[in-house]
Amino acid sequence: MKPVIAIVGCGRVGTALAKFLSEAGYRLSGLASKSLSSAKRVADLTETGRFTEMPWEITKEADIVFLTTPDSKISDTCSSVAFNDGFKKDSVVLHCSGVLPSTILSSAKSCSTFIGSMHPMQSFALNEVNGSPFNGIIFAVEGDAQALHRAANIAVDLGANCIPINTEDKTLYHAAAVIASNYLVTLLSLAFRLIEHAGISGSDTWKVLKPLIEGTLSNIEKAGITEALTGPVARGDIETVKRHIEAIGEKSPELLDLYNTLGFYTISIAEAKGTLSEKYANILKKITKG
Repeated sequence: MKPVIAIVGCGRVGTALAKFLSEAGYRLSGLASKSLSSAKRVADLTETGRFTEMPWEITKEADIVFLTTPDSKISDTCSSVAFNDGFKKDSVVLHCSGVLPSTILSSAKSCSTFIGSMHPMQSFALNEVNGSPFNGIIFAVEGDAQALHRAANIAVDLGANCIPINTEDKTLYHAAAVIASNYLVTLLSLAFRLIEHAGISGSDTWKVLKPLIEGTLSNIEKAGITEALTGPVARGDIETVKRHIEAIGEKSPELLDLYNTLGFYTISIAEAKGTLSEKYANILKKITKG
């Protein structure tokens, strides 16, 4: 029989966990949220009869408690539940924050629980309507051994995999995730703005860049970062880089610093690939430093 789950926090992640864990055969002891309407919405979605603003009312029966509130509320929420003796003995308490360690749940230890964190390496910016957002992804997990065991089982039941990380390295792990997701959006925004200045706009912008983006990601997957690098920096094309800098400075000067910074940090990748000589690398470093 699957463990009983309680979800505290009914945002996108909490909603997705409630929906897809219930579909995987987990029984929900209830849903809790600061907004009663949010808790009711997820309760209706999962056909769960219990929902509340008081999390300890639904956590006492749970074998596993997910605290999926905003990061700034996780510690206080955990303390409130513990203060009200709301955790079952030997239960597992998990949060899904990417940056915060499992140790912020230490107040739950007063109820003889095991604590951990289970962060899905996935973007939940949109409501999922075409299948589970967990299918095929990685959960980064850390915390007590008992919590990690439970987390691994949950990941399998969601069609995902787990990778353990050190508690002390959680912040760097999350920084990498932010760069790969959030700052990728920023990078593509730079490309979109420049191509729009070149006269391509609207839906054509994505149509033009999409094959290049997908091809680059495919090359990274097949050959790795270093071998996937192409373009003017990789081949030491000084004149092309100079032309870029001149054109951007003329049409979009506010974007020039970002272009130069990206170019500067691309030089070391090109050197590692072996296609950029030391001579041209030094020239490019001077150019991109402004």
